[in-house]
Amino acid sequence: MPLLEVTDLRTTFHTRSGVYRAVDGVSFSLAKGETLGLVGESGSGKSVTCYSLMGLVPQPPGRIESGTAMFDGVDLLHCAPAQLRAIRGKRIAMIFQDPMTSLNPYLRISEQLIEPLLIHEKISKADALARGLAMLEAVGINDAGNRLHAYPHEFSGGMRQRVMIAMALITPPEILIADEPTTALDVTVQAQILELIKKLQNELGMAVIFVTHDLGVVSGLCDRVQVMYAGRIVETADTRTLFHAPRHPYTKALQRSIPSLQPKGRELYTIPGLPPDLSKPIAGCAFAPRCEFSTDYCRRTDPKLAAVTPTQATACLRVQNSEI
Repeated sequence: MPLLEVTDLRTTFHTRSGVYRAVDGVSFSLAKGETLGLVGESGSGKSVTCYSLMGLVPQPPGRIESGTAMFDGVDLLHCAPAQLRAIRGKRIAMIFQDPMTSLNPYLRISEQLIEPLLIHEKISKADALARGLAMLEAVGINDAGNRLHAYPHEFSGGMRQRVMIAMALITPPEILIADEPTTALDVTVQAQILELIKKLQNELGMAVIFVTHDLGVVSGLCDRVQVMYAGRIVETADTRTLFHAPRHPYTKALQRSIPSLQPKGRELYTIPGLPPDLSKPIAGCAFAPRCEFSTDYCRRTDPKLAAVTPTQATACLRVQNSEI
């Protein structure tokens, strides 16, 4: 039985300029101890999917139109606020994308780090501080005893991200959602953060949802990958299959955009065009205007995610019809 089962999640934003379908019918499952990658360009719906599960979509303008997200018999999308608060931060935790804006600049690191313990475990502040210090040491903060009571601006970007990881894991959770935790970091720190997440996952046995726009990052981290475009999942497969035999043209285009896979001396590949405006109706396949394989049939017919092999599903009509 999956640890988390998401079915037909639809999240919209109602604004003066129209209704934006940020997440449009997303379904997936997550097993205990598994690492699931959510991949796609900015604006594809990855973060909003995770925010919806955590109950962090601002309402208004956001609205969860339909769907279920079953976690241990609880529907995260429709449970009582108090029930969700008891789960969020304890059993399901999240590392946010930008630690500088996610950490409160007016509060010391110690106050923010131990807050989940004080809320969920009702322990004394002294015991909470001791566990907070141990967690800072576990995530590689040097001189943690003196740094514990510092302010966020006194840490580098990499150190702030480590603090965010420590905050997410201090309870510890059954599911960790990592929303592009390495985007603003240099390559060396990025590798350290990814290795740290893998190490702590193995020690704690938790499941991870890893959100990124970079296929290269998930290659050595994830067990399965879901590729998102225009609020929908357009391809899903185990990581090895996705890298060695991608089927959807969008997945192939993302792979071609990885600089390390480009032949030396050749101009870097970029996907032509722009993602669609999600406030306007989309006729047919959303990727068709940017796809080199699209036909008139693609532009008229709405593709559905369907299995093309026992371990792989895609939402490309031409792939499903064995035309490409």
